[in-house]
Amino acid sequence: MHEDTIEPATLGATPSSADAVEEPTVAVTRTPAVLSKWPMWVLGLVIMIDQVDQNIVRGVVTPLKADFGLSDLQIGILLSCFIAVNGVISVPAGYLADRWNRTRTVGHTIVAWSGITALTAASPNFPVLLGVRSALGFGQAVTEPACASLLADYYPAEQRGLAFSIQQALVFVGFGLGLGLGGFVGAHLGWRAAFLIVGTPGALIAVAVYRLREPRRGAADRLHLGLDADGGDEVEVTKGVLDDGPRQFLRDMVAGLRADLRTIWDITTMRYALVGVSSLLFTVTAVAAALPQFYERNLHVAKGEAELYVGALIIIGGIPGVLLGGRVADRWATRIRGARMAIPAYCIMAGQLVFVASYLFVPLWAAFVLEVLGAFIITLAVPALRAGLSDAIPANLRGAGFGAFNLVSVVLGQAAASIVVFGLAGAFGGNLRVALLLVSPPVFLGGLVFLKARDHLDEDAAKIFQAIITAMQEQQARDAAS
Repeated sequence: MHEDTIEPATLGATPSSADAVEEPTVAVTRTPAVLSKWPMWVLGLVIMIDQVDQNIVRGVVTPLKADFGLSDLQIGILLSCFIAVNGVISVPAGYLADRWNRTRTVGHTIVAWSGITALTAASPNFPVLLGVRSALGFGQAVTEPACASLLADYYPAEQRGLAFSIQQALVFVGFGLGLGLGGFVGAHLGWRAAFLIVGTPGALIAVAVYRLREPRRGAADRLHLGLDADGGDEVEVTKGVLDDGPRQFLRDMVAGLRADLRTIWDITTMRYALVGVSSLLFTVTAVAAALPQFYERNLHVAKGEAELYVGALIIIGGIPGVLLGGRVADRWATRIRGARMAIPAYCIMAGQLVFVASYLFVPLWAAFVLEVLGAFIITLAVPALRAGLSDAIPANLRGAGFGAFNLVSVVLGQAAASIVVFGLAGAFGGNLRVALLLVSPPVFLGGLVFLKARDHLDEDAAKIFQAIITAMQEQQARDAAS
């Protein structure tokens, strides 16, 4: 145990000589923290089972079309419906994540969405199927902001790349499992059996989430500065959120959301990141929706095997990319300017170029190899991007921040992607090769915007740490006066 002197100006971007002011130094005791990796794995499993539930439908597109006589446009709507609901719910869900017990909320949500997934198997027609799958959008809308907020409070800035890499690696496991199980089970036992199979594992994950401790908001930021993780002020909830009635609750939530979103929009890094991620996720969502059918129609892979190809490339390329990306994000966070925005920018643009090459007239093996490589390069960006957002958003607003991030990415990016890519395919006689090429350019726009965000990330992160130190100084002054 030893004492360190923390100088706020060294925590982020170095101020210019014109703006530089002499800051007081604060002596704090730094105790090395031994942090369990269990929370990052549990919260990763939450996102994994959500991805299995979401992507099972992508694996059963062919039997669904045969059973209900669906068009490409209807398939696009089916793949987009839960995303639209997700976007509407995510911001209020993020607001509540900043005020409710997050572990209990996530646990309850997992139990609910597992039941919804199993209920999908009983859908008698397309409208009912569409309604049930839309309800699934509530799941990730609630769990995503809460899980991101929890990870940022469990792990300090220098470990967030690793924490988000574990979580996001399991996203790709879930994507691949959902797609592969859907394709395999759907081809052999029917699409209804595929939905039933993934309805039960969520209960076990919910139990693990219930057993996680609820960290104080901002605990890991304080650890990063060598301060007591349990220090600082936190608003204690002394009554239920509905004790004053639903109307008052809604009024309070609307007013609180307006204030939170104004603060988030004032964070320069977030403004650029919201635009960049919308462009990126438009293309990523379109590609994820169309690739299985691209393998069937354009690369002539047998029914039921195309989904296995896509699931395999996601797992083989995506998981190593995310895991390595976490190490890169932590190692280079302080070595290059705005690293956690610069890394995503370069990886996204380079990886997309590889994907574009795979859509050209190349044989199956070449397309598969190129897409594995492209997935690896693009997913290197994921942990850095999520860690960068956590660094730029104050602890008490991270739920709302990730909710806003989710909303904008859904409304401006994901919601229309499946409809657009399948609509373009229909316009070109079912040719998904052309459709995939046409939805590729937005990724490059997103990469350029992330390069703009890098100019502000260090400064925005430094403001958070300065606020923590200022609050501690004020508390020390109050204690001395009393």
